[in-house]
Amino acid sequence: MKLNELKPAAGSRKTAKRKGRGHATGNGKFAGRGRDGQNSRAGGGVRIGFEGGQMPLYRRIPKRGFTNARFKKEYAEVNVETLNSFRSGSTVDEEKLLEAGIIKKTLKGVVVLGDGELTKKLTVKAAKFSKSAVEKIEAAGGKAEVV
Repeated sequence: MKLNELKPAAGSRKTAKRKGRGHATGNGKFAGRGRDGQNSRAGGGVRIGFEGGQMPLYRRIPKRGFTNARFKKEYAEVNVETLNSFRSGSTVDEEKLLEAGIIKKTLKGVVVLGDGELTKKLTVKAAKFSKSAVEKIEAAGGKAEVV
């Protein structure tokens, strides 16, 4: 194969419609823009959200308060009872939880919540723990380590 023999895949390139090239083309005279008006002119048209001079919706709606949504930290949540799937005496961290399929992704870290009961002695390493989770892990003889 040579550079001069390369061709695009069939159907991947379309020929551009040639507008304003006579009636026979089906797109002559007004070139599909209609007879008159703002959109018929070159560079014509209105900006996004323009409502013909009426106060636009995005300016009519009241804007109140503060949101911290852009900077919110999201954690992967794991309940204490799901940790029973690990062997007693093992260390549980983000990688082990990912391998086991308990969490899909780590996000800003893992938070362990206290729902359910823990029957195995485990060393759990996570970004955050709820108070009840720490109590249940320690009651089972394990350790809760903040990473």
